[in-house]
Amino acid sequence: MQSKTKLMEFISKQKVTFIASVNEDGFPTIKAMFAPRKIDGNHFYFSTNTSSMRAQQFMKNPKASIYFYNKGRFRYEGVMLTGTMEVLQDDETKKEIWQTGDTIFYKQGVTDPDYCVLRFTAIKGRHYSDLKTEDFTVEDFDS
Repeated sequence: MQSKTKLMEFISKQKVTFIASVNEDGFPTIKAMFAPRKIDGNHFYFSTNTSSMRAQQFMKNPKASIYFYNKGRFRYEGVMLTGTMEVLQDDETKKEIWQTGDTIFYKQGVTDPDYCVLRFTAIKGRHYSDLKTEDFTVEDFDS
């Protein structure tokens, strides 16, 4: 299996993350978002609007998946992580991942009620590279 260090290096180089949630009819929905603002172990932090469809879906059903990929000229690599997503609205977490330019999206600043943090907790994953696919658990990932 690919080492945690190599997978994290790969993930940290990606500028886009695809985030999947489950809608009210039980179907998966997916959205491209900016890369995580923070990665701490198996926790990935994203910023979004509290009023967004995605935040509302996660409040009702925390099942989630995130996907990172890189399509090179001759090589494709992807990492899918499956787990749960929490919608965090506490000031401490919001301040921790706040960036100066965020006022473009959240006019009231870090305390804007429409600003929240999505915290994804990975449980298991799947890595694809060089025509090989490997499944792993977070326990494997942490070793």
